[in-house]
Formats: sequence, structure tokens, C-alpha cells
Amino acid sequence: MTQSEFIDKVINELNLKNDAALSRMFEVAPPVISKIRHNRLPVGATIRIKFHEATGWSFPKMREMLGEGKAN
Repeated sequence: MTQSEFIDKVINELNLKNDAALSRMFEVAPPVISKIRHNRLPVGATIRIKFHEATGWSFPKMREMLGEGKAN
């Protein structure tokens, strides 16, 4: 799954309306979400922690979803 599809999945999982709502929830600037969506910024540790806390998804599951190799 692409980073854009991953962001869409998170938004859907959290029943949010759009990227702006996600950025407000995570308390990050909207350009951060946009840069992740457009592959100009990797999904870093800080944002992964926010995804984990919001969704309950495990870190191995997120790595697998993002196509970062086999989850350990």
C-alpha cells in the first residue's frame, strides 16, 4: 500500500473527514500530512506513535501495510 493509501486508511479508521482533520487530531501542521501523502516525507517514528495510539495498530502491522518488508 502506498503512503497515500495508508493515510486514507487511517482517516477511514478514525472516521475523519480529511487530511486537515487528521492533522488537527495529531497536532501536526497540515503540510506534514500532505508531504507523507505525496511521498516527500517518510512516516517517521513520531507520527507512527500517533497512528498507533489513535488506531491501536501494531508497529509490525504498520510496517507491513507500508510495504516495508516482513513484519517481525
